Amino acid sequence: MPPMRQTFDETTDRSFGPKHVPLIRQAMADQGLDGFVAPHEDEHQNEYLPAANDRLAWATGFTGSAGAAVILKDKAAIFVDGRYTLQVRDQVDPGTFEIRDLVEGGVPAYLETATGKGQVIGYDPRLHSPDALDRLKAAAAKAGSVLKPVSPNPLDAAWGQARPSQPTAPVVPHPKEYSGEDSAAKRHRLGEGLEGRGADAAVITAPASLAWLFNVRGGDVIRSPLPLGQAILNADGSARVFLDPAKVTPDLPAWLGNEVRLETPEDLPQALAELKGKTVVVDPAVSSSWYFETLAASGATVQRGEDPTVLPRACKNAVEIAGTKRAHVRDGVALCRFLHWLATEGQTNPPDEIEAVSKLEAFREETGALKDLSFDTIAGAASNGAIVHYRPTERLNKRSIQGNLLLIDSGAQYLDGTTDVTRTVAIGEPTAEMCERFTLVLKGHLALGRVRFPAGTTGSALDVLARQALWAHGLDYDHGTGHGVGSYLGVHEGPHRIAKLPNMVALRPGMIVSNEPGYYKEGGYGIRIENLQFVTEPAPIPGGERPMLGFEQLTLAPIDRRLVVKALLTNEEIAQLDAYHARVLTEVGAKAPADVTAWLKAVCAPL
Repeated sequence: MPPMRQTFDETTDRSFGPKHVPLIRQAMADQGLDGFVAPHEDEHQNEYLPAANDRLAWATGFTGSAGAAVILKDKAAIFVDGRYTLQVRDQVDPGTFEIRDLVEGGVPAYLETATGKGQVIGYDPRLHSPDALDRLKAAAAKAGSVLKPVSPNPLDAAWGQARPSQPTAPVVPHPKEYSGEDSAAKRHRLGEGLEGRGADAAVITAPASLAWLFNVRGGDVIRSPLPLGQAILNADGSARVFLDPAKVTPDLPAWLGNEVRLETPEDLPQALAELKGKTVVVDPAVSSSWYFETLAASGATVQRGEDPTVLPRACKNAVEIAGTKRAHVRDGVALCRFLHWLATEGQTNPPDEIEAVSKLEAFREETGALKDLSFDTIAGAASNGAIVHYRPTERLNKRSIQGNLLLIDSGAQYLDGTTDVTRTVAIGEPTAEMCERFTLVLKGHLALGRVRFPAGTTGSALDVLARQALWAHGLDYDHGTGHGVGSYLGVHEGPHRIAKLPNMVALRPGMIVSNEPGYYKEGGYGIRIENLQFVTEPAPIPGGERPMLGFEQLTLAPIDRRLVVKALLTNEEIAQLDAYHARVLTEVGAKAPADVTAWLKAVCAPL
């Protein structure tokens, strides 16, 4: 699977709404509908979508990874969260779509006020989770309108022959040298778990779960090596896998083995019908309402529960941890080459955001191991850095400014691991305020990196560590502090996280999680420091009574010491930062070009 270069000349633009919404409205009229709800999610509840499933982008022009739209006969609205406030205004025609907040009220609140008695609002049951659909139905009922399932949906009907074909990237084996465990062992282990909870089978709909369980990877989804498909895992460890035959490589049947039956997506409805009388686990967080409705109609007993692959997939085994360590050293060399370029050429001739993104990707491609980016690179110069998850486009592109900051959040996909790292770099001489606030963010980053904690501790219990220095100065940031990361899978992976919001999933050994506190001054600059780290096995502390888990850093790249106010750091924090930089110099410097190694010796010197 060759690297997919980031593009900036968007395939969508502000003319999409005026061009496409009338076509959708005509298709709605043909189906007797007064409106249609179009979520960002596709049939697989993917975060990143293949072109054929990017319905929201086709209808509106908006290409962000979260959102929704409601199209009515005489008006329409698009819903995005705070990450995409600037992007949505850049991409979506305001004369066609009212721009509204996805989180505050969102689509349900809009249905309550914008629809009326007797109106029929269509939805595609393959695109909504059952819980989300329940909220929409309740909101429509308050307004006196009715939600009606439709197939095909009017957006797809309007898209018609112009719609891209479904992706058919080959599904290939992911060898044990990377996975660390045979698929058969995984299937039987999880099958025993199903039997223990009184279930006969589980329906697996998340592409990442399919990839992990059967030790395969694909290329159907940009930024993630995922094959689109489904599976039914039986309690005896046998399984049925549903893949487009065009994606099935000659060696795949033998790789899957005799206990796995390979079938087509067209066989899936009948396979679900054959579960009549069985107790079947389906995860409402990742599976659409269609699965629940189809299984219920077949006479199966649906047991709502977490996808059985989620927790074991999150807890990386020793082979996966060793692989991600290799990937991070490789990625660290590429990143340090980029940071060296910024520290030399980039200071005298500051790059614009797109130039920075292209340069970083070029260094990663030169590793010879890059499969893809793990997400579209975020490069925010000056005030653009204050927009969380801002993504540069030709229209928004800004050149780095002397005396300000450049925030770069990026990641890569390698066969042995997935990376995600953010560094904030000073261009020219930073202000005293920038340095103070960078150091407060750094204090939180260091605190979360060195913490020891007992078994049973959740990420939400640790979140305050990353914020306490900022809080003491009346500052904060409005995003989570850490998300899980896959092993050559998705860069965002549950079920664990570190955030203010409560999370009931305890951190366990082998879980990879980001550590990314930040600070954002609207109209000024943005700061974020992000490393990936993994949870270590419990170990005793001298004089203590209980063994404690901790974190080991995976990311290897220097932190800009020009932004560090040493007087704000404790001796413990200084020693921690010095030890981290010594490790960067040792592990990355040994593999970097000579000029980069020489630069590392200077920027990684003890404070």
